[in-house]
Amino acid sequence: MTYAERRNLALILLAAFIAIILLTACGTTHHPLPAYEPPLAKTDFQHVRTTAYTHTEADHREYSNHNALGGELHAAGAPIHRAEAVARATLAYEAPRAIPVDETASYSPQLQPFSMDETRTRTTKRATKPTRNAKRAVAISKPPQIGSAAADWSRWPAGTVFRLLSTGQNYRVEDYGWALSGRNTIDLYMANQREMNSWGARQETIEILRWGDRQESLQFLRRHQDYRHIKRMVLELEGREREAAAVQ
Repeated sequence: MTYAERRNLALILLAAFIAIILLTACGTTHHPLPAYEPPLAKTDFQHVRTTAYTHTEADHREYSNHNALGGELHAAGAPIHRAEAVARATLAYEAPRAIPVDETASYSPQLQPFSMDETRTRTTKRATKPTRNAKRAVAISKPPQIGSAAADWSRWPAGTVFRLLSTGQNYRVEDYGWALSGRNTIDLYMANQREMNSWGARQETIEILRWGDRQESLQFLRRHQDYRHIKRMVLELEGREREAAAVQ
């Protein structure tokens, strides 16, 4: 065998070895989607599994502290430990539109712009002099900070606002994730890993304060459905649940 023949044989063997390594790597990185769960009934109160995440986790570092919509992630305001289950109430303020879409192509009703009515109370100091010397005390109440949450948008469309009955904290669905596709689980954003680990996984009752728009979520997700977890959400939003369950 000549030198040229030995060199060609060595190159062929090297190419075959590299191909085997690449095929093996592809096989180990193909993670199946989580087992599909039938969606919960769409009611004002739901009992769901909650988990927690933060932006410094390994699988979220490339996105920094941004959600799927491009905005910043926010931790919820301080908990109200004695939150009670009350009859459904309308928010005193309007959550901002979750996804900017072409109004001419949207089948959803026009959402109202963000607004907040200030609640003012007035007290008058008793005085013997004319009322022009009366003093007023004005108190302005602010809405609580709404936290960011990730979920399957076919179950909780982007923009869905809900309240945890156990803490009184409000969250808005702004994100999604691989492990949430086809699952009745909501991932709550926490400011740091200590708070994330402290929350762990909990069964929680939530009150839906405002449902997000399914059509807007579908329009957004259709642009990214090359990913299997997004494809599953798209199929379910289109009413093709059996096909969604078959995506692995």
